[in-house]
Amino acid sequence: MTVFEQVKKLLPNENYIYFGDTKNMPYGEKTEAQLLEFADNIFRFLEVKKAKAVVMACNTTSAIVYEKLKDNYNFEIYPIIQSVANNLARLDIKRIGIFATPATINSHCYKKEIQKHNPHLDVIEIACPSWVKIVENGGEKTLNGKVAVEEKLTEMLEFSPERIVLGCTHYPYLMETLTAYAPESLFINPSKEFAKIIKNDLSQKGLLNQNTTKGTEKFYVSANPEKFKMASSMFYELNELPELALNTPYMSQLQ
Repeated sequence: MTVFEQVKKLLPNENYIYFGDTKNMPYGEKTEAQLLEFADNIFRFLEVKKAKAVVMACNTTSAIVYEKLKDNYNFEIYPIIQSVANNLARLDIKRIGIFATPATINSHCYKKEIQKHNPHLDVIEIACPSWVKIVENGGEKTLNGKVAVEEKLTEMLEFSPERIVLGCTHYPYLMETLTAYAPESLFINPSKEFAKIIKNDLSQKGLLNQNTTKGTEKFYVSANPEKFKMASSMFYELNELPELALNTPYMSQLQ
């Protein structure tokens, strides 16, 4: 939702279909085979819905499955890591930190993609295995939650990064806690730059919706629509409960 919020701000006239795989969260602890299955099912579902472009908002799937699946569908795919890496590489700094899930960190996708554009930029990668669960369980303001965030931030600051990328779309929910220990200007929410990149590319390819009226939006989840709606309200207010799409190939059965 942190990505959706930014994209919707820049492209209010587009029609949106959002799928949140709430049944299989968190992705950062899943195997490659599981992630491939989840992503393919979701992409096939969006293909049936006649999507012209798909925003791969999850850092973990961008890191693990994008290269293996990118040519299998009839729509544009925008993976968050590969899309923003060039912009990160062009920052006027010498050292950048990456906070992400274990799966993303173990793939070294951020480091590979950034250094592909700027081999001289030092990239420090630190996995935060508990952060997604802290957000999912609303524990960002509890003592245990604050300690878990502070521990990882202290570890990162020992390397003196000039900027730190919040390399999981859950992590902006922790900004209040993070900024209790470090200035907000230190952190990068890649969702903001990602939205600009998507808009520019759609424009160049002539895929922007030319309607002047506000676009439609339809939300689907694989479990817990009530919990999803409540959690999403931190960034975007849903007008109705998401529709529950069962976890079957192409999500074809709706309940």
